[in-house]
Amino acid sequence: MTAGQPVAPPRTLAIAGGLVPRIEAVIGRNSLHGDPAFYDPASFAWTHKLEAAFPAIRAELDALLGSGAAIPGFEEISHDQTKLTDDKRWQTYFFLGYGLPFEENIAACPQTWAALQNVPGLVTAFFSILAPGKQIPLHRGPYKGVLRYHLGVVVPEGETIDITVDGETRGWAEGKSLIFDDTYYHSARNLTDRPRVVLFVDFERPLKRPLSWVNKGVLKIIARSGFVQEAKVNYDNWRRSNAS
Repeated sequence: MTAGQPVAPPRTLAIAGGLVPRIEAVIGRNSLHGDPAFYDPASFAWTHKLEAAFPAIRAELDALLGSGAAIPGFEEISHDQTKLTDDKRWQTYFFLGYGLPFEENIAACPQTWAALQNVPGLVTAFFSILAPGKQIPLHRGPYKGVLRYHLGVVVPEGETIDITVDGETRGWAEGKSLIFDDTYYHSARNLTDRPRVVLFVDFERPLKRPLSWVNKGVLKIIARSGFVQEAKVNYDNWRRSNAS
């Protein structure tokens, strides 16, 4: 996987006979917050509530990692991700995936889950763990009808730990928010000697009506697609095979 070359577009673009690209073509100009690569978190009033919950979220993450619990590599859950990662060094601890709850993980991190209830139009949420030295190559996200949120939870110091979206590079900070449009080609790296963890969230992009209603329908179609349903089956199989 070469960091400078984009991987193939996601499978979602072919869902429902190519419906997704047709909707994406009008989403940008109907977005209530414009169509930049990065957004000002202050434009989303709920972000301060997640930042305020950072100490509780960090405590639950520390307990999780300290317990030695098995956490799957992203590609073990979503085989589509093998285009991005194939070494189990990008781990994912899911709470919600396109509306499908991961009940055991929610029960293990109740304060994190409670904080996530502040996110309007919550679609997907998980702890995203990048191992030391891990790089994610240039790629685009599944669908422009969501925006991507990161809350820095564990962010090692260093100049080689960052995310680049549409050519603009920014770093994470513990307890601070970052929001971007993941359908702009982006990459990430953690070239430090410690893991990097963010609370990774997709939420419904605020849109003008009636497109906002159409967007909800498209998200439901994606949730019922093989892209999502296969991942849930893979997770259930992974959990059974890793049961203590």
